[in-house]
Amino acid sequence: MKKKVRKTLRIGFGVIVVMSLLSSCISQRKVRILQEKTIKDISANFENTKKTTYKLQVGDHLYIKVNSVDPKTSKVFQSDFPINYTNTYLYLNSYTVDEEGYVHFSFIDKLFVRGLTIEQVRTLLQKSVNEYFKEANVFVKLVDFQVAVLGEVSSPGNFTIDKDQINIFQAIGLAGGIKEFGNRKKITLVRQTLQGSEVHYLDLTDNAILKSDYYYLLPNDILYVEPYSSKSFTFSTFPYSVILSSVSTLLLIFTYLKI
Repeated sequence: MKKKVRKTLRIGFGVIVVMSLLSSCISQRKVRILQEKTIKDISANFENTKKTTYKLQVGDHLYIKVNSVDPKTSKVFQSDFPINYTNTYLYLNSYTVDEEGYVHFSFIDKLFVRGLTIEQVRTLLQKSVNEYFKEANVFVKLVDFQVAVLGEVSSPGNFTIDKDQINIFQAIGLAGGIKEFGNRKKITLVRQTLQGSEVHYLDLTDNAILKSDYYYLLPNDILYVEPYSSKSFTFSTFPYSVILSSVSTLLLIFTYLKI
């Protein structure tokens, strides 16, 4: 009888251990990124230009600076700015795209910029400045370049980008990386356009992402890392409290029977 009980307890204990291990196991193929799926040649060059395609929208803030070797020209545009300026400084000294799509800058009454890229705006401003001043250079920067990274990442949130460009991996890095149960095969990208919001699904385990049109993010992009469906079972359905209680009970029985 004692031998039979001992065998039964050992089998039960083994089942509990196996179930616990299986509930937390994830295949390495699910967590590795940039696998050779679409593109098999690992020596291939992944061409992806960094040209900004973001179209300005109402509410955007532009920092505009005019530099000139002529002190009088600099004074007109008040361009004796500090050497080191923060994002807060840029924001407070920026020009807002109004409800009609215009920005009002210095002696230029207004300039329609909605739907234009930063480079197109710079070109228009440079042309206007050249009509009145010589040897003056115009610099334009989008101040409120922000992206949101949500879902199964270590530190989800909204991030302000101080560069002109950021790719999807850099953005996820800002959020602390994808957690264990983050589905790298289904990253949802929500992109706002002049026509509305677009939704795209990206696979980070496929090395073809390096050639994707969505590899580089645009202002106001939202990344959502979905959890694997197994997570809901592991953390919600899987009865950890019952398992722990059962293990404790089995250990007590083992001790009592001295098995």
